[in-house]
Parts: sequence; structure tokens; C-alpha cells
Amino acid sequence: MKDHHDWKAIRSLLPYIWVFKGRVIFALALLSFAKLANVGIPLALKGAVDALDPQQQDIIYLPVAMLIAYGLLRLVSSLFSELRDALFAKVIYRSVRKIAGNIFNHLHKLSLRFHLERQTGGISRDIERGTRGISFLMNFMIFNILPTLVEIGLVTVILLSQYDSIFAIIITGTILLYITYTLVVTEWRMRFRRTMNEMDSQANNQAIDSLLNYETVKYFNNEQYELQRYDNKLTSWEHAAVKNQTSLSLLNIGQGAIIAAGLTILMLLAGQGVVAGELTLGDLVLINAFLLQLYLPLGFLGFVYREIRHSLADMERMFKILEQHQETTDNIGAPVLEVPQGEIRFNHVDFYYDSNRSILHDINFTVEAGKKLAIVGASGSGKSTLVRLLFRFYDPQAGSITIDGVDISKVQQHSLRQAIGVVPQDTVLFNDTIYHNILYGNPDIDQQAVINAAKQAHIHDFISSLPNGYDTMVGERGLKLSGGEKQRVAIARTLLKNPKILIFDEATSALDSHSEQTINRELQSISTNKTTLVIAHRLSTIIDADTILVLHHGKIIERGHHEQLLANKGHYAAMWALQQTEGLT
Repeated sequence: MKDHHDWKAIRSLLPYIWVFKGRVIFALALLSFAKLANVGIPLALKGAVDALDPQQQDIIYLPVAMLIAYGLLRLVSSLFSELRDALFAKVIYRSVRKIAGNIFNHLHKLSLRFHLERQTGGISRDIERGTRGISFLMNFMIFNILPTLVEIGLVTVILLSQYDSIFAIIITGTILLYITYTLVVTEWRMRFRRTMNEMDSQANNQAIDSLLNYETVKYFNNEQYELQRYDNKLTSWEHAAVKNQTSLSLLNIGQGAIIAAGLTILMLLAGQGVVAGELTLGDLVLINAFLLQLYLPLGFLGFVYREIRHSLADMERMFKILEQHQETTDNIGAPVLEVPQGEIRFNHVDFYYDSNRSILHDINFTVEAGKKLAIVGASGSGKSTLVRLLFRFYDPQAGSITIDGVDISKVQQHSLRQAIGVVPQDTVLFNDTIYHNILYGNPDIDQQAVINAAKQAHIHDFISSLPNGYDTMVGERGLKLSGGEKQRVAIARTLLKNPKILIFDEATSALDSHSEQTINRELQSISTNKTTLVIAHRLSTIIDADTILVLHHGKIIERGHHEQLLANKGHYAAMWALQQTEGLT
């Protein structure tokens, strides 16, 4: 099953590499030349040693050709290896860039459900490890494992053809024993590394979650509690890391012992051959050089094998993100949504996140073009779900939603969302400048338009009073700004977007009464002649709405304008009376 996953990860990677098939083939050719040169080095050394051996001939001469050949072969081996790396770099890093880009793009296409359930720290680690794994896999699998196997084959052929078969048997036997021992011990060690990775991800998740909720941690004096939870994860990581390191030492000792035993046996046999006159000193040097030359790349084998296995596991986790199903997809050839008027219609809409718990039931209403419709109801009645359905974060299980008579599930999502502007209850800003956060409403607009939007949202004077003006950093999630300031930034960037349909999702609930009145006047001003949907908590903010819907447990139980609903003396009138007595209005 494990091998199946490994091959699946490699298969997912191949299309990205094969784009550069010319470079890949040329790099493999350079690799072959480098290995041929490498195998030639001990042969040139043998020739030089034999020429300098007084036992072999009466007149000793300097084997210039052999020594130059030795130097040139070393140079060619190194040169071809470096050229191959330089040539292959583009293949590796372009593949990493394309895959990371595809995953980033795919994450933005996934449903809100996925993003509500995910842990950002864990996903960022998966992508980081996966992309690093691709680089490692391509570098070492292609340029370490394959060349070593080719070299073992070439050396075995040379030894079998030139010497007694016992030398080839000992060298290949030593290497096979070395490889088997390495793979068995490394496979055993893998569990320690897996535990390390798991604990590392969990600790990272917890650290990010804790730092994102910095204020909450402070409110409850729980710094020590957070540290304890973090340290518990790191304790498990530490135990696994220590076992990982001690088992590595055991692996290295065993590898050293196998190579030392192989070399000793070879040297004893070769030395005996020299004494008996069957071999020259050059032969002894050659056999020794071959084993040492093979031993160097094999010295990395445990590390390389382990890292390749980890890389494949990390790549599999990363590619699994691409397999995540998109809940809302565009139909093939879906048209762009045109919004000449902006009439919204919910036709008998049913929706649930979980089939056991209905959220919306038989929702039926129309917002006429240019009119304002308000939705009120207790927390959990389904108000914000209506906004998510209109924005097509989800599709309803029954019924349909249309804009100007066009079913929103039949058009391109990008064009649908382009037509709608949202000012949410909790404005989350990017950790960037105020200018960037306003410009986000329309990145193609000029600086003057950003300033005009800020003026309309009554935040320009505040920004101008800051030491860095529009270049002021707002902090993580906008924590450096007050609720009212963040809300005005949200209004400014929605103004820049200039949509046909506006949604205010409890947009002023976080503000004090004075700020609320000011911003409500501004919201009324910018929503003139635009189709507007208002999710409201404070009823005083929506008394001017053309229609008010009262939601209760996912059903519309009342509808009408403010005066009508008060006269009905129903649910709305009771909510109004309660808010009046609480002084919320």
C-alpha cells in the first residue's frame, strides 16, 4: 500500500518535469558521461602506479599521459556533474513554483466548509515540506541513486573481465550487504522521524493558533497554560528526536563496519595476489579505489533513502490538497453574469450543512432592483447563511437563487462575486498598509481613487493624522486599528469595488452609538440606487428598509416594513420593545 502511495506521488510529479523533457534528457546524458569519467579515474591511476613500479620494469619513467588522463578524468567528472546540476536547476525550481502556485490557487477555490475545518499552520507546513521534498527527490533520486547503481554495474563488469571473479563478488557482496542493512535500519528509524514531523506540525499549529488569539490569552492570564500545552507537544518531539539521533549513530556504526570488513578482505586478497606475482601494485590500488569510490555515494544512502521516503510522504500530503473536492464549480462554458438591474430572488431555498440539522427552510423573497431589504432574527437563525448562499460559498439543497432572473449556479462565480460588495461584521484586514487594504477593493485603481474612497468612508482625516499616513501597517488581522476604523476601511474598499449589489452583514454592531450613526448615514448614502441586503442586530439601523424579513429557526415568520411589523405586534414588535428597554437603540 505504501509503495502504491509512493508511485502515486511520483506520477503526480511527472507531468511538471516532462514539460522540460529536452533538458531532462540532456542532463541524464551529462550524468552518464560524468559516471564513465569517474570509473576511468582508477584505471588511469592503476596505469600510473604500474609505470612507476620498479618491480614491473627495469627503467622507471614518468607516465605523463596517464597522470594527465587521471587529472582530466577528474576534471571531466566534476565538470559534467556541475553542468548537469546547473541545467537541471530550472526543471526543479520551475516544477516547485508551478505546483505551489496550483495548490495556492486550488486552496482559494475550495469551499468555505474546507477552510472552516482546516488548520492553517498544518497546511502551510504540508506545502512547505512537500515543495522541499520535490527538490530533494529530484536532486537525489536522479543524481545520487541512479548514478550509483550505474557505477556499481560498470565496476562489476570491469572487475569480472579483468580479474578473478572473487573480487567482483566481494565488492558487490559488500555493497549489497551495506544497502540491505541501510534500508532495513532506515525503515525501522522512519517511525521516529514520522513522530517528530507529527509533533512538529501539532506544536506549530498550536503556536500559530495561540499567537493569533494573543488578546484572548492575555484576557484570561493563560500564558503559562499555553506554554505548557506547547511544551507538551515539544516534549514528545524531543523524545522522538533523541531516538532518531541515537538510531542514526547505530546505522552509521554498522555501515562503517561493513565497509571496513569488505575493504580488509579485499586488501588481504589483493596483497596476496601482489606477493604471488599475479597482481601488480596498480591492481591493488585500482580495486581499493573502486570500493572507496562506490562507498562515498553509498555513505549518503541511509540519509538519501530516508529523505526520499519522507519526501514522497510529504509530497503525497501536499498533492492530497489538490484532490480536495470543490463544492461549488462553474459549469463548462458558464456565461458571465450581467447585472443591468440587480434584482435578487430566493425561490423556495432549503439549505443544511448537516442533513440532521436544517439551517434554512423554504426561504422565499425578492429584493427589487435598487431597494433595501433587511433580515433580522436571533443569533443562529440563518441570517449569515443567506449571504453565503448569495455569494455562492455553498449551493442550496433545494430551490434556486437568481439575480435579474439568472440562476447564480449557472454563471461564472468570479462574475457573480464581482457584482456583490460585502461589508462584514468582523472586518479582517491583511497585515499590510492601510493603503493596500483599501486598494484591495480594486487593485487596478489609481491612488486618487483610494483617497476619494477613504474620504467618502470618513477615514481620510484619521489616516492623514497618522505619522506614516496611508503607509501605516495595520498589524495581524488589523489589530492596531479600532473596530470603527477597521469598519471604515472595509467601507472604503467596498466603495472602490463599486458593486451593483451591497450586503451589510451586521456592519455596525461593533461600533459605539456615535460611530454607528455616522457610518449608517454613510452606508445609506453609498447604497442609494443599489440593491441592498442588510443583516441587522440593532433594529434602529434598518427602520428605513423597504422590506424587513424576520427569520426564526431558518424560516421567515414575518415580513413587511417597520411600521407594519410594529402594528402586527408579533416577533419583530417584541424584539423592538426589548431593544428599546435595553437602551440598545
